[in-house]
Amino acid sequence: MNQLQMGEAMKDGMRRLASGVSVLSTRDGEGNRYAMTASSVTSLSDDPPSLLVCVNQATSIHQALECGGPFCVNLLSRDQQDVSVRCATGDQGETRFEVGHWEVEAGNNLPYLQGAQAVFICRQDQCYAYGTHNILIGRIESVMVSDGPVDPLIYLNGRYLTG
Repeated sequence: MNQLQMGEAMKDGMRRLASGVSVLSTRDGEGNRYAMTASSVTSLSDDPPSLLVCVNQATSIHQALECGGPFCVNLLSRDQQDVSVRCATGDQGETRFEVGHWEVEAGNNLPYLQGAQAVFICRQDQCYAYGTHNILIGRIESVMVSDGPVDPLIYLNGRYLTG
């Protein structure tokens, strides 16, 4: 099996792994906001509390994250599918923030989604380039958890599902 065939087989296999939907958000040094739907987010450690996030190097948010600044991981609720779609579609710039109820986290001036299941404010601790992506390790500085029911947005086999 050649590399291209292996890549397609991997994508086909991974479509069968259900995952929660997250939106990564940040600001660059000039104050410009960025957000992207992230399909690769996972907990890494509870000591130190940290997350692992993978970001394609071709995305616009990648440049803002190259500097090692803070970022936010928003775990989406069932009713935030429109936010995920907007943040997954091309380079939308500021229009990404026209969908959903965005707030500003005071400590780092980061945009975050009100109504998300959970919001993790992270400081970039490590960054590793691998293939087409950068693997970011974010040390968690604060967490906001919804006081509502656990009701996540889930992605499986190219479709959104609800928990």
